[in-house]
Amino acid sequence: MERTRTTADKLLLFLKGLAMGAANKVPGVSGGVVAFVAGFYEEFIYSLQKINRKALLLLLNGRFKSLYNYLNGKFLFILLLGMVFSYFSISKVLDFLLERYELYVWSLFFGMIIGSIYYIYRDFNQWDYRTLTALISGCVVGVAISFLDPAKENDNLWFVLFCGMISVSGMTLPGFSGSFILILLGNYVLLLVDSVNALYDTMADILRWDFSFTNDTERVRMLKVLAVFTFGSIIGLVTLSHILSYILKHYKNFTIATIIGFIIGSLGVVWPWKYTFYRLNADGTPLLDSSGQKIIENYDRYIPTWSSETMIAIFYIAIGIFIILALAWYGDRIKR
Repeated sequence: MERTRTTADKLLLFLKGLAMGAANKVPGVSGGVVAFVAGFYEEFIYSLQKINRKALLLLLNGRFKSLYNYLNGKFLFILLLGMVFSYFSISKVLDFLLERYELYVWSLFFGMIIGSIYYIYRDFNQWDYRTLTALISGCVVGVAISFLDPAKENDNLWFVLFCGMISVSGMTLPGFSGSFILILLGNYVLLLVDSVNALYDTMADILRWDFSFTNDTERVRMLKVLAVFTFGSIIGLVTLSHILSYILKHYKNFTIATIIGFIIGSLGVVWPWKYTFYRLNADGTPLLDSSGQKIIENYDRYIPTWSSETMIAIFYIAIGIFIILALAWYGDRIKR
């Protein structure tokens, strides 16, 4: 049975959903880090793992209220509402800021992740050779992923299914960015731009009562790709939540140490000083996504020289650290 939530609790959870949705939108930033630092990661994972055989039976038997309560429905609904609302609000602001103040936005993210590492590390005191090994392994994997070169685009439906399953990692695995993983797999444009645009066009055609798209083989192919990707994402979300729920229950210290390592490794992805390479059209102009933003192809990181711009970036890193520490202090005060 889900716990009773006050209006303040609901508003705070909605804001956490906003933050998680915004983080998931940016390649290199993980929504799972938001869930972990904001203190609802375990409830999120345990709620998702309730999507099982019992939930299916409740659905088939028409016991919708029981299903809602069993799935911790109020928690998931408010969180999802915040994430969806974020896509049309906060993430749009982030797109604007990344377009014009890229270095400073990445500096803020970098600082927030450093603050997050400290926040998680502060309350974890179960260090031994097992957890240290987990920490190092997670860090190595995170760093290795951040420096991989992107693969070629691949629209094989089995591979698309795999992309869907792994792309939700950013929501369930702190330190892993689902959108960045899709860039590395070479299918970011195919799955988050081309197929989504095909869906928008199809919905517009249907509203005009125009079904001629059924004869458009390219449109049908894109819709098929999107359907398989969506199905894979659902499978991945449910499967990962069950696996993580089991691991958190039986190997909690090992899991937290690995997560800390993942987050440390992810610092390579959000390193502020980097040249951003964008996907180009045939005429050499930047390819845009459905929201009109340039599509990132890859990054080339560098060590900055000392300048006023570097000083401002460092200031934003400090601001990011301060934000997380202030939120941690506020959370500790509420708990008292």
